[in-house]
Amino acid sequence: MILNGKIALVTGASRGIGAATAIKLAQHGAIVAVNYNNSEEKAKGVVDTIVNANGSAISVKANIFDKAESELMVNEVEKQLGKIDVLVLNAGANFKMASFMEQGWEDFENKILREVKGSFWTIKAVLPSMMERKKGSIIIISSSLSRKPGFGFSTHTTAKSALDGFAKALAFEFGPMGIRVNVIAPGLTLTDATSFMPQDQIDAASGFIPLRRVGMPEDIAGAVLFYASDESRYITGNYLPVNGGQIML
Repeated sequence: MILNGKIALVTGASRGIGAATAIKLAQHGAIVAVNYNNSEEKAKGVVDTIVNANGSAISVKANIFDKAESELMVNEVEKQLGKIDVLVLNAGANFKMASFMEQGWEDFENKILREVKGSFWTIKAVLPSMMERKKGSIIIISSSLSRKPGFGFSTHTTAKSALDGFAKALAFEFGPMGIRVNVIAPGLTLTDATSFMPQDQIDAASGFIPLRRVGMPEDIAGAVLFYASDESRYITGNYLPVNGGQIML
């Protein structure tokens, strides 16, 4: 129970990596706020899973790309649960997968601005209480594609690279206040977002990974648990690939 009593907010937690993370943190004692925007029933399902396992959780609706909704979300969590100790920024912006020559500036602008805004407004709302208490852990879910690009992912690579730099800047500025900011970069992970991939393509991708399999949401959640806990108390500004060894830094 290494997170016993800690309050955690996980954005985009109704499914996939976010849902697995919320459940994992609750299993280790955290009281979890499960953020969702459209998938209310799935978010409630995550909360039910946690509660049925004797954990504590609530669901909270918010479009994190909107300043007012992000602030209301944080206020609601703090009102119901208390000051937030752990913030996991998992919700991401959709993008068009296509070659660079098929992308318009609006495609880049939409992805980059939404991706950064999704972290910016929520962090802005959470930081004051963390600064007051001189502690807190902020974890941004990026992508291994920010370091190892793939064809058709130019907007995604650029946007996630911006998040990586943003995290380092925050880690530098708020480290003296006891607030840690780290990045987790999943490789190919089996979620709703990758459900379109045929099995033979997944098998082929596994052949290039030293551990010979693609990731599962629970693999990413385990890394989040480490950064959320005091076991990582002397780590900040770090970029952790969670991809079975496909990228080794």
